[in-house]
Amino acid sequence: MLIIKNLSFKYGRTKVLDAIDLQISVGEHVSIIGESGSGKSTLLKLIYGEYDLEEGKIWWNDEQILGPKYNLVVGYDFMKYVAQEFDLMPFISVEETIGKYLSNFYPEEKKHRVKELLDVVQLTEHAKVKVKTLSGGQKQRVALARALAKEPEVLLLDEPFSHIDNFQKQSLRRSVFRYLKEKEITCIVATHDNEDVMGYTDTMIVLHNSKIIANDSPQKLYKHPDTPLIASFFGEFNWMDNAVVYAHQLRKCDRSNIEATVVQAYFKGSHYLIQAQFEDKALFFHHHESISKGESVYLEINKKT
Repeated sequence: MLIIKNLSFKYGRTKVLDAIDLQISVGEHVSIIGESGSGKSTLLKLIYGEYDLEEGKIWWNDEQILGPKYNLVVGYDFMKYVAQEFDLMPFISVEETIGKYLSNFYPEEKKHRVKELLDVVQLTEHAKVKVKTLSGGQKQRVALARALAKEPEVLLLDEPFSHIDNFQKQSLRRSVFRYLKEKEITCIVATHDNEDVMGYTDTMIVLHNSKIIANDSPQKLYKHPDTPLIASFFGEFNWMDNAVVYAHQLRKCDRSNIEATVVQAYFKGSHYLIQAQFEDKALFFHHHESISKGESVYLEINKKT
């Protein structure tokens, strides 16, 4: 189990994290979300031991995580951290990069391991390609496979799919997170993308103003967001009568006490996102077809959808 007790951290005089308490079980997948500057990446770096703790303590099982003051080499053998900067050697191949730290005493096992990870990150056809020729998204996948090579107990991922195009992102997420679950690797992801959370994570942690303001399953936070900040992570929403109403929960009807004027219609594939003006605020709702700008519509809330 990863245990964080009363962790606080500052950059200069600016407090980034304040009184953070967490417990993360073996094999659990946790996503950390929050606005830019909320401390997501900083928390990952503290867990990895990249910074010295000013207040609080971190343990993985019975081992305390310590920073550079105590460790000549940052990090621990049982933990890997994939940052947004990949730090790859440009003139060796993808398969050489993944297998770099695997023992040469067992060549067949090494070959099998590299092949397995190439498949996980969907780079099998690029095995012999030199890293310098890869795209940013491909390099990100190589860095992820390299981190998994020695099968860590804990994997820390900072925006792990940010460089990867949408064409490959969905299947790659499924492949990686399925592999981590099968191997019972504890995974902590810092992300701004709800697609990294929905369907893959066990627990979602929301950071705001240096504190944890929510710590629950994504299902519960989606259904019962306490603040507009939490709701915004899940998509378009309206703040009505001090409650969150998602855009798909507001729909056009024949008559109601909400009469709004359409401002814009945005095509979203399976539906249109309609922006309308009601009194002094914008409202967003889904509709199966476009609605002309300036048209008056009546809206009703249906939270069962």
